[in-house]
Amino acid sequence: MARLLKLDGGYFLDQFSDKAPTTVRINHYVPCSRPDVVLGFKAHSDDGVLAILLVDNHVSALQVLKDGLWYTVPTNPRTLLINIGDFMEVMSNGIFMSPVHRVVANSEKERTSLAMFYGLDPEKEFGPAADLLHDNQPARYRKLKTRDYMAGFYEHFARGTRVLDSMKV
Repeated sequence: MARLLKLDGGYFLDQFSDKAPTTVRINHYVPCSRPDVVLGFKAHSDDGVLAILLVDNHVSALQVLKDGLWYTVPTNPRTLLINIGDFMEVMSNGIFMSPVHRVVANSEKERTSLAMFYGLDPEKEFGPAADLLHDNQPARYRKLKTRDYMAGFYEHFARGTRVLDSMKV
């Protein structure tokens, strides 16, 4: 990803440290009699750098928001889906986008999802990569400590907004 942006090949890897958290989330969704009014997981973008999701083999439940419309992500057995997280959007100065997505309920089938999230050291300050900034492309996000972002993330998540919007310059 760094090479696509003409950054040093290890740029993003160098942002991690031994204090960077890696979190696993396992969600089990039972059949829901009213999937028209109940979401499995409300709309959000992922905190962190990357999220890796083991795609369900049988039930399509993940949806991505694009241009105001929700699109269902197709299932493909034995596939890993990689989501760009908010930290990567900031570090790439918005070139890589952290998608807004949600999980919809299913009335007939249960499913289990497994996701792995890669974060940054809570004390690390992150912002757009300096080599991506120039007169024609100024910083689109301000720098912020990871712990401050995370505090804002949960507050914004509860309100249904994105903390990234509060970081824009």
